[in-house]
Amino acid sequence: MTTLRRPAALLVLLCAAACSPGAEAVPQSAPSGRPLSVEQLAAQVGCRPHIQVDAADMRTGHCRTADGEFFLSTFVSQAGKDAWMDVAPEYNPHLVGPLWTALADRAVLDRLRAKLGGELHLKDHRTGTPGASPT
Repeated sequence: MTTLRRPAALLVLLCAAACSPGAEAVPQSAPSGRPLSVEQLAAQVGCRPHIQVDAADMRTGHCRTADGEFFLSTFVSQAGKDAWMDVAPEYNPHLVGPLWTALADRAVLDRLRAKLGGELHLKDHRTGTPGASPT
């Protein structure tokens, strides 16, 4: 009997964690299965982006919301995202998701991360050393 209770208890805990308000999964792709666009990412944080770069391989939009001011960039390929990150300013942290990045100061990125998910990059991704502090 004990062996049946443990898996059942674990299942209840996992279901409760997955269904709790703070545990919602952040969409990482559009319903079509394609990566999210700048507009879709911006909509998740309550912004209508001002598009600043509209190229075949990359798009960037500027947003200003109650969370702060930031830039969202999307990429057609992982290679394109990697190339951009190689030349991106290391003095600012980045929030990085599948084929997208957000650039802002740390406090803004922390608020965006709660809504967009992603991984916070605080160091120069090429060397693993800290970048210069924002001024």
